[in-house]
Amino acid sequence: MQNTRRKPVALATTAVLTTATLALVGACSSGGSSDSASGDDSTYTWWDPYPQHDGSSDWEQRVQQCGEDAGVTIERTAYDTTALTNQALLSAQEGTSPDVILIDNPAVSTLADTGMLTTVDELGLDTGDVDENLLAAGVVDGEAYGIPIGANTLALYYNAEILEAAGVDPASITDWASLTAALEAVTAAGHEGITFAGIGTEEGSFQFLPWFWGAGADLTQLDSPEAVAALELWKGWLDAGYAPNTVIQNSQNTTWEEFLTGNFAFVENGTWQVNSAAEAGFETGVVQLPAQDGGVAPAPTGGEFIVAPVQEDTERYETTRQIVECMTTPEGFVETANTFAYYIPPTEAGQEQLLEEQPELETWVEAVRSAKGRTSDNLGTDYPMISEALWGAVQDALSGAATPQEALETAQAEAEAATS
Repeated sequence: MQNTRRKPVALATTAVLTTATLALVGACSSGGSSDSASGDDSTYTWWDPYPQHDGSSDWEQRVQQCGEDAGVTIERTAYDTTALTNQALLSAQEGTSPDVILIDNPAVSTLADTGMLTTVDELGLDTGDVDENLLAAGVVDGEAYGIPIGANTLALYYNAEILEAAGVDPASITDWASLTAALEAVTAAGHEGITFAGIGTEEGSFQFLPWFWGAGADLTQLDSPEAVAALELWKGWLDAGYAPNTVIQNSQNTTWEEFLTGNFAFVENGTWQVNSAAEAGFETGVVQLPAQDGGVAPAPTGGEFIVAPVQEDTERYETTRQIVECMTTPEGFVETANTFAYYIPPTEAGQEQLLEEQPELETWVEAVRSAKGRTSDNLGTDYPMISEALWGAVQDALSGAATPQEALETAQAEAEAATS
């Protein structure tokens, strides 16, 4: 199939600048280097953002097994998340793109916009079983440019001992009003209420989006009444003493450290803390992030997509397709989930198989089914600029530099100027 939206790969240099704000806000890694892609028909090149998984790791063995199944050897190289995106763009300019890349989902649209990626249709891949809300993060102008290998997202962890002492039933938390009432009860009982990450980075936007989307707001209109209501919620918690002032600088790791002290009733955090929560010095539980008027709020998705860069030798695509398919079977998705401990498969079959093995992950499966890609709604490469304006508004409102209304009006003006 002819891809009509491809632009010259020489445009990649401008996209490198765009990706500076894109980072995996779940589990991050560092380090890595690579040689140019191999033209050897028996060797296929693979890049991913997992340098913490070395050549002796289960992950390395999984990747190599997919190569063996396809009859080739895989040459794997790992970079940290931001370096991987930049290196991918540069390799496209130089004509040395690898055969397969696992890339943080917000960066898919950045790579696709330069014309360096094949579409799933061109590669002959079937995405019919992939959850539409997860696949959407890799869709640009109606074309899918990759497949999620899994997803992580956000929910509310709680300290069961604090809730019990305060007489709060976690099942009663179904909307903003009931959550705020729970915060009032636990603080009245002498405990800390909730901690979250309001830091002025992508992590701040990532944590704010469930409340923003849960109010019915849209990223194309940052100063809508719904958006203002979401920011007023956070600011109200701060003013009432339900959340500490540290949330203004908190990263997601910092919030988790605060929660592990045993002083907080709630923390907004992600799937990647499941194992740590099980090892906490107190009983923990998880409830969904509630939407304003009830139901589950859409939380943003983290996690990587598997994508295939354009190759001059198109005969390589058949083997690339086999490698990708190996990673995206229901069994493959579950194996990824078990390898990384914080990924939920992106298909119903994979999710059901995971729940057979780990039924305690049901809350997280539901959260992922309700989640939403940050670049969905065809925001594509506009998302990083919108996000930066949004996290700036959160910072201004929480610090008292502006009211939520004023902060979001400024953010909308900045976003319009940056994306026009």
